[in-house]
Amino acid sequence: MSEATPLIHWIGFHVLLVCLLGIELIYSRTSRAPVHTKSIAATSLWIGAALAFALFIHHTLGGQRTSEYLAGYALEEALSIDNLFVFLLLFRLFDITEPRQPKVLFWGVSGAIVMRGLFIAGGIGLLERFAWIEYLFGTILLFAAVRLVLPEKVEAAKRPPAWIRWINRIHPVSLRTDRFFTTEEGHFRITMLFLCLIAIEVADVVFALDSIPAVLSITRHPFLAYTSNIMAVMGLRSLYFLLIGMLAKLRFLHLGLAAVLAFAAMKMLLAKWVELGPLTSLGVILTLLILTTALSLLFPAMPVEPGNQA
Repeated sequence: MSEATPLIHWIGFHVLLVCLLGIELIYSRTSRAPVHTKSIAATSLWIGAALAFALFIHHTLGGQRTSEYLAGYALEEALSIDNLFVFLLLFRLFDITEPRQPKVLFWGVSGAIVMRGLFIAGGIGLLERFAWIEYLFGTILLFAAVRLVLPEKVEAAKRPPAWIRWINRIHPVSLRTDRFFTTEEGHFRITMLFLCLIAIEVADVVFALDSIPAVLSITRHPFLAYTSNIMAVMGLRSLYFLLIGMLAKLRFLHLGLAAVLAFAAMKMLLAKWVELGPLTSLGVILTLLILTTALSLLFPAMPVEPGNQA
């Protein structure tokens, strides 16, 4: 059974989130700095807060729990990078311009916090009651790793999801992208901006099916699993604008992410016979990501000549 965490710790963590979010919003709205500069500042804020929170965990729960928190945070931060590709695709699909993307990401991340909390609570509950669930989670992670390695069909990626076409047939959707709801010709309508928000929330549910079992392979402590996950998710908005221009250059990053998922899967599937501590897990995760990032920078993709394009 997972050890109980004082209620004041849960309350304090969420108060910290609200304060940090307030600081980020005030800075982003009052600063006249370029978007890239704002993204660096916001990303530094969330990473610094995550590391400072690790000191709090070390003081209250000890070194072992701190290692679990840092390993979980590094794992979720790494997996969150893959989310950025999907965010970019969705923004292009719904034709959401860059000035309007932060609004969607803000509400998308807010919804993700609630869903991640429910998923973690449900996942830990299942693992405590049904030991075989661990093998199911491990299999899901292994499948996710294989899925990352397999090439994606461009045509399928660009095609609007079936549920979006279904909604549009049932109720007309406004093409506006400046607000979530509007009134046109005397009728209430949802907009493309709102559909994009729904798509991001649905995408996060799909990502949670990978990331929640992954973090539970590191720690079963509810407070550590939740806080490490949320700290990684909260920095997604600023990380998106900071890294989106670099993602195309990291050609081997998806292999590193696949390796991280495969490692988490094997850690769960072989837990009965092989036990790896959180420090070992953290080292493996960082090594895989640093290695694939370095290889991407050392061996960049060759530019495609116009005559050779399919």
